[in-house]
Amino acid sequence: MELVTVRRNDGSGGGFRAGRVEGDDIVLLRWPTVKELLAEGGEAEAAAADDGEVIARSGADLAPIVPRPDKIICVGVNYADHIAEMGRTPPDHPTYFAKYGRALIGANDDIVLPPVEASTSIDWECELALVIGRPVRNASPDEALAAIAGYCALNDVSVRDWQTRTSQYVAGKTWESTTPVGPVLVSADVLGDGRGLALSTTVNGVVKQQSSTEHLVFGPVEIVADLSRIMTLDPGDIITTGTPGGVGVARTPPEFLSVGDEVVVNVEGVGRLVNRCVAS
Repeated sequence: MELVTVRRNDGSGGGFRAGRVEGDDIVLLRWPTVKELLAEGGEAEAAAADDGEVIARSGADLAPIVPRPDKIICVGVNYADHIAEMGRTPPDHPTYFAKYGRALIGANDDIVLPPVEASTSIDWECELALVIGRPVRNASPDEALAAIAGYCALNDVSVRDWQTRTSQYVAGKTWESTTPVGPVLVSADVLGDGRGLALSTTVNGVVKQQSSTEHLVFGPVEIVADLSRIMTLDPGDIITTGTPGGVGVARTPPEFLSVGDEVVVNVEGVGRLVNRCVAS
């Protein structure tokens, strides 16, 4: 099953609506967003049985899968090729950092670059993200997999000079309106544990990243199990799993995003994020 959250721009004042993708159409559901659908429980059965207005997928204004998640937890240094290009040592445990809700944008929204006086070191990072479907704490591997509602794509656009100002990443990771997520949430019963999926980034049609989630150091199940030791994970929480090699900062000379660039992130089985970079 594929789920989306769409913006309702028809003057109805409805804001967001969750939807179920059926071929070239989206069936609007009774929940405001995918988060509320997941929080109600029994999401697959409920979403499959619910019917509402049908809109064309091609004309839908896609919001982030979860526009207002309680938590956005990210994992760094989690692909062998990215670890090598950055000269890092493979980690013994996942490296976590956070984003906040205002960083998120939809699958086709513009990436708003920081003002040039703040930074010109803005980088791309294609990632597989997952969304939690049920509360989970102290999970076994089987429980961790059962807690994953599904997967989507995410571009962890990073402001590199702010990221490296201190040993903590967050200052470079959560600039507003910089992080596309979507286009759909594909259920875990389709994509399993999220391993073995091809993912890539192109900038202005040039391939910059190309890898597979098979090369993750810590996969989605391991990450969910580990995080659930620290905290209760709740329906709608977004967890992003890291980026492969090919980032701009590791190139010689370094390459960064500029106004007018088009960035396309593709994750096998999930779909594409297509975003244009604009000035703030």
